[in-house]
Amino acid sequence: MNHDAYATLRVSREDGIARVTLDNPPVNVLNVALMADLRHLLTALRDDDSVRVIVFDSANPKFFIAHVDMSLVDTPDAFDKLAADLPDGVNVFQALGELLRHQPQVTIVKLAGMARGGGAEFVTAADMAFAAIGRAGIGQIEALMGIVPGGGGTQYLAGRVGRNRALEAVLGADLYDAETAERYGWVNRAVPADELDDIVDRLARNISALPEGVIAAVKRAIVPEDLAEGLLREHDAWAGQFVRPAAERLIRGGLAHGAQTRDGERDLEGLLRGLAG
Repeated sequence: MNHDAYATLRVSREDGIARVTLDNPPVNVLNVALMADLRHLLTALRDDDSVRVIVFDSANPKFFIAHVDMSLVDTPDAFDKLAADLPDGVNVFQALGELLRHQPQVTIVKLAGMARGGGAEFVTAADMAFAAIGRAGIGQIEALMGIVPGGGGTQYLAGRVGRNRALEAVLGADLYDAETAERYGWVNRAVPADELDDIVDRLARNISALPEGVIAAVKRAIVPEDLAEGLLREHDAWAGQFVRPAAERLIRGGLAHGAQTRDGERDLEGLLRGLAG
């Protein structure tokens, strides 16, 4: 595969490990380009037996994936091309999470910056995530935009942290630090920021070095939960809210007040709460 073909990803391979660095300035929004690159990469790797582990990190130390591109409110047909070949029963955002969740390789996220909305959904869909203390943040902020998570977040999060804490995260719409995310079960571990690379690298190398067939056998034994009905419920809830006037007002207002800029994204929750007041 041609790793130079990706506009928003830097990809390298070594000893059975594919290292994928997200690089979509200024804040790694999940826009059409990034989503297309991620889908292309994951699809290309599915049948590549030489890759056993995929590690995701970010070129931006402040942001892993900020969230889904809010400017899509002005270009609702932007994802039409990606939606043309979707599996039955999922929307374009859910399809990315399901592709990641069912990837035959072991997928690991190094979370050293912020992941909100669609970014948090991507983290939660991966097999494992490790978060840097003092630097990582994760949250489902969609409620502050008048909508609900629509990329698998409600289903993935409930499976990770339980219904009560999923309700807290989705309706509270706060940014969770690494230690709280670990305590809730949202990430595997919160680790010192200066140890994140070494900890994930050691794990990835150990997994990649396992005897032939072990990874596949474990993934057959510990299968992802069938979320088909839940994803349909989630999509209906998301679509029903997205067409309401409040959602458009809050999303446009967020963009007008600095969302998707480095400064505005530092406290996106506060910015959006100010608009709702």
